[in-house]
Amino acid sequence: MPVIILVADGARPDTLQAAIDGGGLPNLARLRAEGGMHTVTTAWPSVTGVAYTPFLLGRFPGPVGLPGLRWFDRSRDIGPLFGHSRSYVGSEMRHLDGDLAADAPTIFELAGSSLGALSMIGRGLPGSRRLGRSARFAVRAAITHFRGNVRGWLDIDRDIGAQVAHRIRRDKPNFVFAAFVGIDKTSHAEGHNASVVLDAMRIVDETVAEIRHDAERAGNWEATHLWIVSDHGHSRVDSHDDLALHFRDDLRLRTLSHPWTFGNSHDVAVMVSGNAMAHVYFELGRRERPFWPTLAGRWDETLVSLLSRDSVDLAIVPHSPTRVAVYGNGRGSAMIERTNGHFSYRPMSGDPLGIGVLELAGPREAFDATLGSDYPDGVVQIAYMAAAGRAGELMLSAARGWDFREKYEPIPHFSSHGALHRDHMLVPLLLSKPVLSAPRRTVDVMPSALAALGLPIPSGLDGESFV
Repeated sequence: MPVIILVADGARPDTLQAAIDGGGLPNLARLRAEGGMHTVTTAWPSVTGVAYTPFLLGRFPGPVGLPGLRWFDRSRDIGPLFGHSRSYVGSEMRHLDGDLAADAPTIFELAGSSLGALSMIGRGLPGSRRLGRSARFAVRAAITHFRGNVRGWLDIDRDIGAQVAHRIRRDKPNFVFAAFVGIDKTSHAEGHNASVVLDAMRIVDETVAEIRHDAERAGNWEATHLWIVSDHGHSRVDSHDDLALHFRDDLRLRTLSHPWTFGNSHDVAVMVSGNAMAHVYFELGRRERPFWPTLAGRWDETLVSLLSRDSVDLAIVPHSPTRVAVYGNGRGSAMIERTNGHFSYRPMSGDPLGIGVLELAGPREAFDATLGSDYPDGVVQIAYMAAAGRAGELMLSAARGWDFREKYEPIPHFSSHGALHRDHMLVPLLLSKPVLSAPRRTVDVMPSALAALGLPIPSGLDGESFV
């Protein structure tokens, strides 16, 4: 019973729903009629690659070593060219598998015969079964990226779709994970409602048609699970606030940020993902992660200055691995605690997440309590990221209409992602068969795929099977 997961990277639930309702995606419409379409929450930060962790490991990204697309590691030197900094934009993407926690298995390691395409995570997948990882492809992708050739990504998606369908026909893998990046790239360039985004969605639709046609002809469609999912949403950006420049020019701090990550005499590191979230690291000479109670005297004014900026919606300040303060811009503060798998949210000077009081709720109850808010699953996501060893001492989530990076981007961003608000955190999950229980989070995808394959589900996962 093969499981095939196609990632429509960057697709919003409402955008995909409207495209299906409008008749532009007939093959996805057929899947929706037969199996169903659900809206679930992704992981924070809602960023490509990082947000693939739930699909492939069944775990939230921070605790297994991926706090963001860019991060700073106090504990070791990553390499002579990069110091303590990591960025998965470019050549360092090859290090992502090694940065993952060794004791968190990928589904590639568990499912046996597998195929991956444009997956930034591939641990356990032989090179011959990883499409889009050759040197020739890397050069093509780099040229497409740095020239700002947005429609070039659609050509890449078409080629990947054709290769995936061919390899499924030929090799008959048990598990397939293929990402289509055109929706994300076109959304950044022209906004998530642009006509070119529908062109990118059609490529996914055409790939579904080919896979289904082959499976029906071979007589195994009824045994096939074909799922379409996204890793993050999108929202329009009208203004950019280059955080690194703010720290350097306004606060007069020696600031480490990408792409310039050399040297050892910086005061702070500013690591932006998506570009609507950022990790900020203080007192970089420390080899152990400092929590805010040991930093507050020197850095309180910095926190206050950030919360006065229109670009900042939330400031998240870990006080310990189990206790984290949340500040809303103009909405006061609250404290989140995680105790023996239960979560509490207690307003202190306000209610920044807008959910009232939450006391000792399990993961399901915490999800239900926040789903209708502007920060769906926000309590759980914040609590897990606060405990991540590579997370910043301060984390920022951008306000709508803003992101945190402009300089060095090859194309102007008119839409971004990465923040905790619902436009970025809600994603579609389209299934070819009805399921026993409603999916909640993208971390539910991996255990569900294992269940559909008839394989045991490891302990310690953050998700649960809906199959």
